[in-house]
Amino acid sequence: MADEPLVLGIETSCDETGVGIVRGTTLLADAIASSVDEHARFGGVVPEVASRAHLEAMVPTIERALAEAGVNARDLDGIAVTAGPGLAGALLVGVSAAKAYAYALGKPLYGVNHLASHICVDQLEHGPLPEPTMALLVSGGHSSLLLAPDITADVRPMGATIDDAAGEAFDKIARVLDLGFPGGPVIDRLAKEGDPEAIAFPRGLTGPRDPAYDFSFSGLKTAVARWIEAKRNAGEDVPVRDVAASFQEAVVDVLTRKAVRACKDEGVDHLMIGGGVAANSRLRAMAEERCERAGIRLRVPRPKLCTDNGAMVAALGAEMVARNRPASDWELSADSSLPVTDPHVPGEHHPGHGHDHDHVHDHDHVHEVSKDNLYS
Repeated sequence: MADEPLVLGIETSCDETGVGIVRGTTLLADAIASSVDEHARFGGVVPEVASRAHLEAMVPTIERALAEAGVNARDLDGIAVTAGPGLAGALLVGVSAAKAYAYALGKPLYGVNHLASHICVDQLEHGPLPEPTMALLVSGGHSSLLLAPDITADVRPMGATIDDAAGEAFDKIARVLDLGFPGGPVIDRLAKEGDPEAIAFPRGLTGPRDPAYDFSFSGLKTAVARWIEAKRNAGEDVPVRDVAASFQEAVVDVLTRKAVRACKDEGVDHLMIGGGVAANSRLRAMAEERCERAGIRLRVPRPKLCTDNGAMVAALGAEMVARNRPASDWELSADSSLPVTDPHVPGEHHPGHGHDHDHVHDHDHVHEVSKDNLYS
């Protein structure tokens, strides 16, 4: 274990300031500072508020992670950071912090992809990822089916949402029902007391001519909102628990149906589910039922590792180091629309440019006074 890479990961793509530390595939620390309460009164994440919260939480959260892991920053083998996709301003805070620490410590910097990190975090729970890995990622910003023959270099999009992501639909329906923000946990809780077959809500993009692996939840969201509106206009009580259960069932049905189909079509005998919505109890239960019937092994990290966190970034960073992937340049920037086909953002000396490469930067230019000032 001592020979495995020790990596610190920073995640600031949305409203969670996450700092994780891993050694190989072993989680040592997972520190999180959330600003979700600051956004609740707005009914959604406010980018400027998130950026300011990241700025205020960054150093204390890094120090807390180092203390929790019981390691010295000088002993790190690298620093990984989410370079995208996500909120531009929020990403910029994380990237800037990662650059500062990497520069001061003389460590290689790895800008990694948020979605690829959500897949890689499962290594901390269930060991090395099979190759290829089929992953269903569902969150407030993403609903994606991805095939990853190599999580550090080859991630292929199979399908994605064409409008609202699953988590976004949960938040919007919760708002219509006056349940607050975020909507996922409260709908999951109320749905357990409701009838999932009470209301026949539509299943988007499930027709014979529809894209096999793409998702659409905008029509479902509209149908649920109109059903609620009709009840209220008629002066009738809205059966909140039945609405929550029926809406949730429609979302989970589509997600699991398409994921299992993708596994069968590609000949992959396992499915990994990640992202914040992967914490949903009904999604986990239906995925387990359908995977078992199809002979597919299901891998789902514990709920805390499904939501945005620094551990997932550190996990992918450690894999980059272990596989000798090229580090990022100091010119690394935040990319709010970083494509999933780029698991990480390498420096200019990487295979596509015809140069020899090594995962360790030449840090001779780092001023020793900087390191002494920060870590004396």
